[in-house]
Amino acid sequence: MSSDHHLVYHEPSESFPTSLPLGNGRLGASVLSTYTSETILLNDVTFWSGAPDPAGRGLVKRSPNPKQDLRQIQNCFLSGDYASGEGLAGMLLQSTKHNFGTNLPVGKLKVTHVDHDRDSHISHFRRELRLNEAVAETRYKKHGYLVQRRAFVSYPHQVLVLVLDTDDPDGLEAMVTCTSSNAGFSAQSESNKISFDVQALEGTHSDGISGVTGHGVIAVRASQGDIQSQAGRIIVRSAGTITIILAFSTDYKSQGGDWKELPYRHVDAALKCSTTSLLAAHLSDFQPIYHRCNLSIGKSSDPSIILPTNERKQSFRSDANSDPALFALYFNYSRYLIIAGTRANSPLPLHLQGIWNDGEACHMGWSCDYHLDINTQMNYFGTMTSGLVDMMAPLVSYITALSDAGRGSARACYGCDGWVAHVFSNAWGFVDPGWDTTYGLNVTGGLWLATHLIEMYEYTLDVEFLQKVAYPVLREAALFFLDYMIEDQQTGFLLTGPSVSPENSFFAGDQKNRKEFHLSLSPTIDVVLVRDLFSFCSGVARRLDIDHTLVQRLENAQEKLPPLLIGKHGQLQEWLHDYEEAQAFHRHLSHSIALCRSSQVSLRHQPQLAKALGVAIKRRQDCDDLEDIEFTAALFAYNYAQLGNAEGALEEIGHLISELSFDNLLSYSKPGVAGAEKNIFVIDGNLGGGAAIAEMLAHSAMMGFDGEIEVDLLLSLPASWSDGHVTGLGLRGNLELDLQWSNNKLVSAIFHPHSSGSAVVHYGQHCYRMQYTRDAIIELGPSLERV
Repeated sequence: MSSDHHLVYHEPSESFPTSLPLGNGRLGASVLSTYTSETILLNDVTFWSGAPDPAGRGLVKRSPNPKQDLRQIQNCFLSGDYASGEGLAGMLLQSTKHNFGTNLPVGKLKVTHVDHDRDSHISHFRRELRLNEAVAETRYKKHGYLVQRRAFVSYPHQVLVLVLDTDDPDGLEAMVTCTSSNAGFSAQSESNKISFDVQALEGTHSDGISGVTGHGVIAVRASQGDIQSQAGRIIVRSAGTITIILAFSTDYKSQGGDWKELPYRHVDAALKCSTTSLLAAHLSDFQPIYHRCNLSIGKSSDPSIILPTNERKQSFRSDANSDPALFALYFNYSRYLIIAGTRANSPLPLHLQGIWNDGEACHMGWSCDYHLDINTQMNYFGTMTSGLVDMMAPLVSYITALSDAGRGSARACYGCDGWVAHVFSNAWGFVDPGWDTTYGLNVTGGLWLATHLIEMYEYTLDVEFLQKVAYPVLREAALFFLDYMIEDQQTGFLLTGPSVSPENSFFAGDQKNRKEFHLSLSPTIDVVLVRDLFSFCSGVARRLDIDHTLVQRLENAQEKLPPLLIGKHGQLQEWLHDYEEAQAFHRHLSHSIALCRSSQVSLRHQPQLAKALGVAIKRRQDCDDLEDIEFTAALFAYNYAQLGNAEGALEEIGHLISELSFDNLLSYSKPGVAGAEKNIFVIDGNLGGGAAIAEMLAHSAMMGFDGEIEVDLLLSLPASWSDGHVTGLGLRGNLELDLQWSNNKLVSAIFHPHSSGSAVVHYGQHCYRMQYTRDAIIELGPSLERV
């Protein structure tokens, strides 16, 4: 057994926090295994309540002169009248939820062992998820005979496969059913098949009558034995092997009735294949992707690596240093979740819960949707570093669709050119402000998401992608901000706003009359994002020799953007002014993107700003009432990794694993924070935590558009990770890296270039200027000497 690639348990699973996730980028499955049954929670990334709404329709008050109103609001803030500014913004720039919707669970597939009961002499019970195979398996002995259940979700065949077998000569007796809590669910059985219909309906985030419709088919086959259909159920008796195949589709963006035939075609095609060939096709597809990157850390003590995963996690609480291999498992799990959750042709990107859904996040104040103020972005922090660039395609398509819809919001809300999207979105491409301006006026939410296009270019150096996708989308974002911003006549600064520093607030006014506010002009997150946007667009246009007038406008505007500032506590300011934080404990740390998602703060090039960001993080971290949730820990670790604080990063990831993850290692948001009533699964902790581990080992930066590539090796290697190796890490400049270290020192760094270029490699006090050509491997030794 490999401790780096297996989740292992010796106890049954009866609820989502102990389930094992499977997926093929569209169809999600969470496997629950008990002594008497196998239950699979079914999800589909397109199974959404709600309906499309034209941009601007949801505004509480649709203004006939939005540009004039915008300037009036901005002038309130320029004059220091925050109360009037927030009041006007609340009247003119706030939306109603209307038919926003949420992703919903589809239902449950359940296989009950009719011949089992809790006193049936069950022994040697074991569940595992083999990450390197994307197979969930349960095995145990019943009266001394082996019973096995294996499940996987096939991308090539677009089906869920569940196989049950035994060496008991009497075979298996089982009942197969499908149920759902969704309105309008119905199931029918005939011969060896169950078909079911279901609609995504709920009344919390939509009108209760709007939502996509789904249709599923379940087929059962058995070796030997007998199969009977009974009132929506399938009964199997005396079978040595039972194979269950499920397919599901929805009418999401369907152009006709053909969608309902897809499950039959997928199931019938799978039935023509043996179980062995279905599994072989699944492995042939999945494993080459999974093995692009691999991490192994340390020499865990033998007792640690043979413990079940939940017991390793429990031991981790007292001493994270004793089991460094658990960090490797967490990193590999992060990559696994990306591959299982999204593929190149997935219809939608990863939402708050990836493609899985615990049935909780869709029935509370916030829905299972696309949050654009960190969560969706963090879902993709580690995709490029894990060598999974093709998994970015659904996000790229989604960003492009948002930019199309966002033109309407730019005009309706602000009377401006270009496009804008705000704090959250849905399957229909919602782009307007949120339901409350205290968080809903996140005017750079869409832009932040779109900066993944910049990152994709930096990693791939794909000029065609730059010309046809990245630049057109970001050019229109730049047009919006050029039209939207206002110049402060006193300082000459060009300012965004009204805008939030995501979900946080501050005090303004003197000590006697101070009040709490959320909106201001040019919070630091806006300054960082707009500066990178203008720099990128002007750089691309100059390289392509196009848009000469726009280049001049962008460069003139960039010179007027305010600088990043250090406040009275020595901290990097979160806002343009050094306001007192009203929520010093807040979960968001949005100004940290100046370091972790930009090169505007750098340990090497802007040490004072880097130090100030470290102060800001420490002040937030040290609050007794810190809103301690999954993405906060991941964000702390991600920043510490780039600040060279190895032990700080280690502590945060250890905390994320031991205190902010279920037994199945899926991360959660705690109750009492942002409206959560219980521990709610949110996948950004897993994916952000995995990204932070990659950054601890290797960090790359492109210093400006088409600027110099800088690579830092083992910048934040903890003492307890004394030995290890990683293969297939992605770096900017279209480089792939294999690293090995021993006794906390570099042994070798092997670069695999997929383009030609140059980079500066740093390790400790050593530096190597590297010219590389495509496919010509470069190996560096412990002092960065050429090997």
